[in-house]
Amino acid sequence: MYAAIAGLKTHMNKLNVIGHNVANVNTQGYKCQRMVFKDAMYTMYRGGSNGTTTVAGMNPAQIGYGSQVSTIDLNMGSGSYSPGRTLDCMIDGDGFFLVGNKEVAGVIDATNPNTFKSLTLTRVGNFGFDANGYLTDGESCVYGFLTTGYNPDGTPIVSDQLVPIRIPRAEKEAFALKDGKAPDGTEFKAGDNVTAFYDTLNKGDFELKQTVKYPITEGDDGNNGKKTIPLQDYWPTEKDANGNDVPVDSETNPLGFAELDGISIDSATGQISGTVKGSDEHIIFGYLAIGNVTNVNGVTHTGGSYFSCGDGAGDLTISMLGGAQTELGLTHVNGSLAPQPDPNDPNAEVPELSRKAEIGSAGGTKLNTGGLEGSNVDLATEISDMITTQRGYQANTRIITVTDTMLEELVNMKR
Repeated sequence: MYAAIAGLKTHMNKLNVIGHNVANVNTQGYKCQRMVFKDAMYTMYRGGSNGTTTVAGMNPAQIGYGSQVSTIDLNMGSGSYSPGRTLDCMIDGDGFFLVGNKEVAGVIDATNPNTFKSLTLTRVGNFGFDANGYLTDGESCVYGFLTTGYNPDGTPIVSDQLVPIRIPRAEKEAFALKDGKAPDGTEFKAGDNVTAFYDTLNKGDFELKQTVKYPITEGDDGNNGKKTIPLQDYWPTEKDANGNDVPVDSETNPLGFAELDGISIDSATGQISGTVKGSDEHIIFGYLAIGNVTNVNGVTHTGGSYFSCGDGAGDLTISMLGGAQTELGLTHVNGSLAPQPDPNDPNAEVPELSRKAEIGSAGGTKLNTGGLEGSNVDLATEISDMITTQRGYQANTRIITVTDTMLEELVNMKR
């Protein structure tokens, strides 16, 4: 009877797993689960023995006590493509998008790749820009690498610092299209710069021109890498004593975000670009980062479409799509180098210099843009499993019924 009760419990658990899979058959990015049984502990009815020259050996005789849950595995295989919005992305292959809140950027220490595990993993590329210019999946910021300027040949200069992707800020100037007068009485002519009061004019009275301002990149952040200053924002700059651009020490009147048309994500490289309104200047302002884990089936489902890289998943490494890191000259996250001993300590050992957190290639992984990844639940398989599990549950209840009948007969014999 107790063995049958254990069977009832395990079959009920499997029905719960099947029911959860069926409930999420249309959930974007859902990864179905599979439950595996194992038999429960045994009692030894008779031990085994070796044979002798005259007597054969004996196999052990054991009686089991039902079944237990062995594992509940995630099937991380890709789901189907579901067409959607322009910025929607589906990963075709291995890997995850990296998301998290803005503060995670300050936690990441590229000389300690385990800190990358502070980021959350997702396969659902439900992307869009919020009111603060951040690329989000509706809940968290999407991480990647930002453009910090352009080379003379027109190729982008990209920082190797892993940060939330954000639209660059722009210096906006307005020029009058015709003669007129501002609300304060100031007269102006066609072609005059009316930036000082264009907020009070009709949009049809002026032409808005934007000069995109990219995040500043230091030449050396102490680890021979390029560091974007600041991490989450861009403020107006001024020249220091050496003629270099530095952020103004003020939190007032930041520049507004660039107004862009036709923002798109390249399916081959994860490049994010758009066209500046009013100038038709096409700019590249970031690249998506892809996270890869050692054991993809070992990630921990934390709710919704999110996973974390726990101990069962192994290491989390950062990569870029389509070999973009090679083309852009990016080798290591934050130019990371292993910490070195104090040069002022004569007794300190000087180990061989070793780099950490290499930016790898995502291999054959690509993006399918304009759509999301659907559930990988096979409804036919789930319904079949549900039927066999239901029959197993019924068989275990029959065992209890038969055992109860036998006990009733035994009591009747005593009477």
